[in-house]
Amino acid sequence: MIKKIIAIVALAAVSAAGSVYACTSLIAAPGATQQGSSMITYAADSHVLYGELYNQPAADHPKGAMRKVIDWDGNKYLGEIPEVAHTYATIGNMNEHGLTIAESTWGGRHELAGSGLIDYGSLIYITLQRARTAREAIKVMTDLVDKYGYASEGESFSIADPDEVWVMEMIGKGKDDPGAVWVARRVPDNCISGHANHSRIHKFPLKDKETLYSKDVISFARKKGYFSGKDEDFSFSRAYAIYDMGALRGCDARVWSYFNRFAPEGSMDKYLPWILRGEGDPMPLWIEPARKLSAADLKNMMRDHYEGTPLDMTKDIGAGPFDVPYRWRPMGYKVDGVEYTHERAIATQQTGFSFVADMNKNRHDAMRGILYFGTDDANTCVYLPVFSSTPKPPYELSHGNGDILTLSWDANFWVNNYVANQAYNRYSQMIPDIRRVQSGLEDGIEEAIGKASADIASMSYADAQTYLADVTNSWTTKATKDYKNLGDMLFVKYLDGNIKAQNEDGSFSRDEHGVAKGLMFGGYNERYYRSIVNEQGDRLRVVDVK
Repeated sequence: MIKKIIAIVALAAVSAAGSVYACTSLIAAPGATQQGSSMITYAADSHVLYGELYNQPAADHPKGAMRKVIDWDGNKYLGEIPEVAHTYATIGNMNEHGLTIAESTWGGRHELAGSGLIDYGSLIYITLQRARTAREAIKVMTDLVDKYGYASEGESFSIADPDEVWVMEMIGKGKDDPGAVWVARRVPDNCISGHANHSRIHKFPLKDKETLYSKDVISFARKKGYFSGKDEDFSFSRAYAIYDMGALRGCDARVWSYFNRFAPEGSMDKYLPWILRGEGDPMPLWIEPARKLSAADLKNMMRDHYEGTPLDMTKDIGAGPFDVPYRWRPMGYKVDGVEYTHERAIATQQTGFSFVADMNKNRHDAMRGILYFGTDDANTCVYLPVFSSTPKPPYELSHGNGDILTLSWDANFWVNNYVANQAYNRYSQMIPDIRRVQSGLEDGIEEAIGKASADIASMSYADAQTYLADVTNSWTTKATKDYKNLGDMLFVKYLDGNIKAQNEDGSFSRDEHGVAKGLMFGGYNERYYRSIVNEQGDRLRVVDVK
């Protein structure tokens, strides 16, 4: 038990590590999903990250070829390593074999910041080019940091292929040792798991083929004075992570919300003291859900703001007159010298991109992996269909089509922001309009994927790849155009605080003279009116004039 939670200073940063990247990764092993798929999610949350789809084509490399290592966070050149003879094609965080890797940064003990060559982002993308399976990926990743050193702080990785999902946690050894200590655990087939900027691996079996770890993961902790008990009592998280309110309320709470959504009713209540006050037992690394999950379940979970829980962001006065489940940074604030915090939910305004990855060995090799890819806020984006065989990003998701400082109406990221940022002002009124377009597009995408699966069943890989690329390109173009139109409609409909009436076809209602009719004044919610009265008393009260 934590006797006293450290002050909320860490919440002024985005994560316990203070990184500008603060991400969420949710996991469902094959036996916990409706189609027998491995599924992982990722939200790349950053105030400066542009939402685009990365890719690298497959390539053969001559002997002696070198690969540059560029820090993913800061775009800084770190050095070079020898290239391998052949590298696999990648699209986003997935490769041509359906291997997918996600992450979340937790920083941990700051004196252990890595001094090696390979940062966590480079570790992901280099590995995707070199490994076919999750187990291969773990070996590639750990061999790389063992040979060339690790350049980041504490990190959790979700590593998935069509057969299994693993969680691996890694942290550097400090400036005097470029290596890293790590532990990896396979998520049981019938379970769900997740991590969100806090180390989640506590005790682990020391003799188990489903658990892997560096040979010095315990001895290094002893050497540094982080642990002094029996080996079987060793907790990776307790030894290497930092425990404060940022780690629990701001990070573990997101995983709790995911577990709470799908666990047997009421079974997660016992962990509320842990995430609220650091009391009681920590949450388990995984749980068995009450039912099997679908990709749609995970998309919806990525849109979570703790709705229906004690942490519901729409229920306090911070949500304002339109039940807005967002809070602008900084997260921590003071009133009369007392420190307070905003909640930090899975869905957040500063997301660059997010995805739901679905890997299934029973599908055609060209769609062994489906990367449902979205830009900007996961709550309001449309998850677009990208496949493990997709040769290059659609124009609307491609590098160079706008950037974080350059608006492009052809970029999916910018039209999604156009819609989302209007909703942040009048959320309760606008979100039904957004959900109608969003769900219509995502339902259409699912139908298209189902049709594609049947159509390509007997095709060659090359023909199926071409077919699926057309699906990706056409739906990305459609969603981008539809969201630009949605943003235009929202601007007109809610102009100046009014709400204009619409016909069944979506056009605005006019009378015989062409004047808008059915105009409504939406006003505010009762909580907002009541807060005015509570603050101002009778100053604004309507009285009879005699």
